Amino acid sequence: MKHQKQNSGNERPERSATAVAHANIALIKYWGKRSLSRNLPAVGSISMTVDSLKTETEVSFEDTLEQDHFELNGKKVKGPARERVSSFLDLIRPTERETYAEVVSTNNFPTGAGLASSASGFAALTLAASRAAGQHLKKKDLSRVARQGSGSAARSVYGGLVEMKRGATPDGKGDYAETLADEDYWDLRLVVVLTAEDGKEVGSTQGMIHTAETSPFYSKWIDEQPADLEAMRQAIVQKNFEKLGELTERSCFKMHGLMMAAQPSLLYWNPTTVMVVQKVRELRSQGIPAYITMDAGPQVKILCLPAWIDNIKQALSTINSIKKLWICKPGPAAEIISREKEKA
Repeated sequence: MKHQKQNSGNERPERSATAVAHANIALIKYWGKRSLSRNLPAVGSISMTVDSLKTETEVSFEDTLEQDHFELNGKKVKGPARERVSSFLDLIRPTERETYAEVVSTNNFPTGAGLASSASGFAALTLAASRAAGQHLKKKDLSRVARQGSGSAARSVYGGLVEMKRGATPDGKGDYAETLADEDYWDLRLVVVLTAEDGKEVGSTQGMIHTAETSPFYSKWIDEQPADLEAMRQAIVQKNFEKLGELTERSCFKMHGLMMAAQPSLLYWNPTTVMVVQKVRELRSQGIPAYITMDAGPQVKILCLPAWIDNIKQALSTINSIKKLWICKPGPAAEIISREKEKA
């Protein structure tokens, strides 16, 4: 169902807008859907939006276009990826006539590799497209719309530490994200370790469906999530880093355990992934508080405090197969960064 425009009277809608949104890394993981058609999560989640990984997207509605065009990282995109963007734009595009869009998007980090590019991508697309269509949606409504493109995109609408709520109704009205603490609340670090640059073979949605259908531990995962979420909220309120880290790592390995127990098993890790995990455990045995999290991909993220960054970088320097590191702080909310003149 398309959203109604917010402008009134003789005011003409804006025709082009550019937005930037940042990736977020789930600390309490989201894995599983209770509705595929509405993209409703089976569980709530809590994440940290990061400053260093971002997507910039420009959307221009053009009366002369005969279909939506999508360019990603300088390359024209066709097939299912373009169709996914086009179907998503149906939720937003101007309603007075069938108006198609030129979408130009750039990620400053690898796409589809387990670094939450769909989260930042669809959050930026939601904000840019809605503004270009003349809509000025509240963040809660932007979050609901973004969720329909990518479940984790609902969280990238916001900065800092963010909770995605699992609603109780089938219409999705209760399924949106909200801020728990802004980006200035707690001076945390997340070391993002790139262990492979290729896209993952099994996408998140496919992996979630397969896990829900075949993993013997899936129901236990659903049952335990409310307690994990409440414990994480308390750790954030208390700024209890040890508890934050323990809950983060436990949620990560529970999620990957679900996938490994599926039939056939899903294993997103590679040998470098395992080496990084082992290195972090070695650091912790030496008294350095560092904790692992991973999404559906081989990349490793290390949660820590600023004082331990140099120790962690030094330890990781012994693993020659690491491709790249990003040292991330809590990042900002999605925002409009420029607007182009109206196009006739």
